[in-house]
Amino acid sequence: MSDFVVSARKYRPQTFDTVVGQNSITGTLKSAIKNKHLAQAFLFCGTRGVGKTTTARILAKTINCFNRTENVEACDACDSCVSFNTGNSLNVYELDAASNNSIDDIKRLIDQVRIAPQIGDFKVYIIDEVHMLSTSAFNAFLKTLEEPPKHAIFILATTEKYKIIPTILSRCQIFDFNKIKVKDIADHLAVIATKEGITADPEALHLIAMKADGALRDALSMFDQIVTFSGNTLTFQHVIQNLHVLDYDYYFKIVDYFLKEDIGATLLVLNDILERGFDGHHFINGLAEHFRNLLVCKDVRTAALLEVTESIQERFIEQAKSWEGPVIMRALYALSQTDVNFKSSRNQRLLIEVVLMQLCSLQQEQEKKNP
Repeated sequence: MSDFVVSARKYRPQTFDTVVGQNSITGTLKSAIKNKHLAQAFLFCGTRGVGKTTTARILAKTINCFNRTENVEACDACDSCVSFNTGNSLNVYELDAASNNSIDDIKRLIDQVRIAPQIGDFKVYIIDEVHMLSTSAFNAFLKTLEEPPKHAIFILATTEKYKIIPTILSRCQIFDFNKIKVKDIADHLAVIATKEGITADPEALHLIAMKADGALRDALSMFDQIVTFSGNTLTFQHVIQNLHVLDYDYYFKIVDYFLKEDIGATLLVLNDILERGFDGHHFINGLAEHFRNLLVCKDVRTAALLEVTESIQERFIEQAKSWEGPVIMRALYALSQTDVNFKSSRNQRLLIEVVLMQLCSLQQEQEKKNP
C-alpha cells in the first residue's frame, strides 16, 4: 500500500502557534490556561475547514500536559502528550454528532463523564457537528452541561450555530472562527510546498487560496490534487486546468475590448469561454468582481484591499487608470441586474451578450455626458 498521507492530515497543526488565521482565539485560550480561568464548556463556531476541531484537540492536549512550555504549549514529551499523539489517551473522548445524535449516544457520553481521569487533571469531551443532536439528546445533555464534574470540559463544534438551542448557548463560552484570509492560506501552502520539495508559483498558490473560500482544509485538498497532476512543479496554468478556473487574462482582455468598443472581439471572447465549458453565470460574477477590483484601485489607499498577488494588483491599477469611477459603477449595476435575471432567463447566452454590448458603449455614453 502507498505511504502517501494527505496534506490536511500530515500538516495538521499540533500547537496553538501553528493554527492558521485564528490568532485572537488561540491567544485567548492560551491566556485562559495560563491564568487557570478555563471554562467547563466551549462552543467553537465557523465554516468548514477553519480549524475548529484541530483547536479543540490542541486545547485538550495542552491542558493535560505535565510540562507546558513558557509559551503555554504542550511539551510533546510527557506521558500525557505521547498517549495523545498515538491516539491512546483516555482523557479525550470524541463524538461525531452527525452520526451519533440519539439520546442513547448522549447517555453513553454522560456515563463516561462520571469517570475521573487516570492521569492528568481533565477529561475533555469533543462533540463535532453538535447542531445535529436531536432535541431529546440536547435535553438529556443539558443537565450535565449545566453542572459538570470538576474534571470534565466540553468542547462543542458546529458549522450552524443558529440551530443550537439557547439553553445550550448560554452555558458555553462561544468562539467564532473566521474564514481564513487568502494571504494566510497562500503563505501556509508555500511553507508546505518548500517542505515537500515542490516549486510553486506564488500566483498558483494564491489562486488555490482564493478558490478555497477561507477553508484551509479545502485548499490543502486542492493542493494535493494539483501536485498529483503536475509533479514537483506547480504553475498557474496547472491550477487553472485542474480547478477549472477562468484565467485573469480573460477579464483583463475583455475589459480592454470594452474600452475600444469592440463588440465583435468581446463576443468572440465570450464564445471561447463558453466553449471551454465555463458557466455563463460564473463568468458574469467574475466580471463583476473584476470591475469591483478596478473601482477599489481608483484610490491608492484601498488598493491594498485586493486579495491578489502584487503583479496582478499592478495590472488592476494600470487598467483602472483608463476607467472613470461613475462608468465602473454603471458597469457594476448592469452586471448586478444580469446576475439577478440570469436564472429566470430563457436565453441566458443572449442575456450575457446584451450586457456585454452595453458595457462596450459605456465610455461613449460618458463622453456624451461630459463633452
